[in-house]
Amino acid sequence: MPAKKAVKGFTNAEKAAMKDRTQEAKIVWGKNRADDEKAVLAKIAGFPEPDRSMGKRLHSIITSAAPELSPRLWYGMPAYSKEGEVLCFFQPASKFQARYGTLGFNDKAKLDDGTVWPTSFAIKELSGGDEARIAALVKKAVS
Repeated sequence: MPAKKAVKGFTNAEKAAMKDRTQEAKIVWGKNRADDEKAVLAKIAGFPEPDRSMGKRLHSIITSAAPELSPRLWYGMPAYSKEGEVLCFFQPASKFQARYGTLGFNDKAKLDDGTVWPTSFAIKELSGGDEARIAALVKKAVS
């Protein structure tokens, strides 16, 4: 039987995400949409490429497809909420040194399709077809 690795606790990236979440919890999201969007866009602007370009494009797709969603930050990631609940978010690849970014949907998203359906999608780049698919997913999620 192989020896067990010692648990070392949270990674620096996980600690940073928790710190981000603590700061975000102090903000009253939804009070001023322009300020909320400004915070999201500033966060995206700080991402390294290609996450920055992808984050900008996803922000545009999501806010165009579902203008009723409110932009906000969630664990240091751009997120979009409905009635105060985060519906979807973009986790940049650089956040956890992954090989792809992730577009994720929380359980409030109405993506149900039978008894099994995806709630997150790996994104390495965005083509026109991908953009249309994401817009359709976001519209379905808020329906």
